[in-house]
Amino acid sequence: MNEYKITSWNELHEKLFEDSWNPELGRYRSKFAFRGLSDADFKLETTLIRLGGDYASLENHLLRNFSKYAQSNVVELDSMWHWLSLAQHHGLPTRLMDWTYSPYVAMHFATANIEKFDTDGVVWAVNYIEVNKLVPDNLQEELEKEGANVFTVKMLLKKMNSLKDIEKMAEKDFFLFIEPPSIDDRFINQFAFFSISSNPELALNDWLKQYPDIWQKIIIPKELKWEIRDKLDQANITERVMFPGLDGLSSWLKRQYSPKE
Repeated sequence: MNEYKITSWNELHEKLFEDSWNPELGRYRSKFAFRGLSDADFKLETTLIRLGGDYASLENHLLRNFSKYAQSNVVELDSMWHWLSLAQHHGLPTRLMDWTYSPYVAMHFATANIEKFDTDGVVWAVNYIEVNKLVPDNLQEELEKEGANVFTVKMLLKKMNSLKDIEKMAEKDFFLFIEPPSIDDRFINQFAFFSISSNPELALNDWLKQYPDIWQKIIIPKELKWEIRDKLDQANITERVMFPGLDGLSSWLKRQYSPKE
């Protein structure tokens, strides 16, 4: 069963950290990527899909104009992967999707929007190691050569220099997980990485239906959101930490001083 509705704070912890023991390492190392959403009915759709219209044909135009009008020194290297990571980071619609290694960060995003406290939230957990095993052979070889479980920008640059390259790589649609360059403290504090699809029109939740053994959808009932939110705040998992700077500080204070009703 892939969908699980928790009933308490303790049960949520147990569910998010289960199967994290790695006997080969003798350490607790989860294989899951986590994504928290304030509404359990939200799909795993990219911001590009949510743009609507003929979004797939607009993708290259969006990225080309972003790189044209942005300052040239804002990326470490003038590559598609660096520009794509930066564009996603600053709100441009892309085929990237944000994930985190941290269950607590995912819990934060599932409970940060107090306007959604009358709605069940969700934390998606996807086994990124198994997802990356389903990539084309030449990409899988790169992972094995590096002894890695997640792609880096440097690794992908050896194989793909454009969005068209990833689309041509295999007839069958695939996803992969990538660690972006550490552009700023927000990436670091959110313990963030991305998923990307070879097909810009494919939502991850639809693709995952083929592989029921590698994901879970953990529902957070609306009745538990306040308790989880208050305990996360006490643990300093807040907007002030997730978004360092005045914007994050303002968001945190706004939520702190908003009436519970």
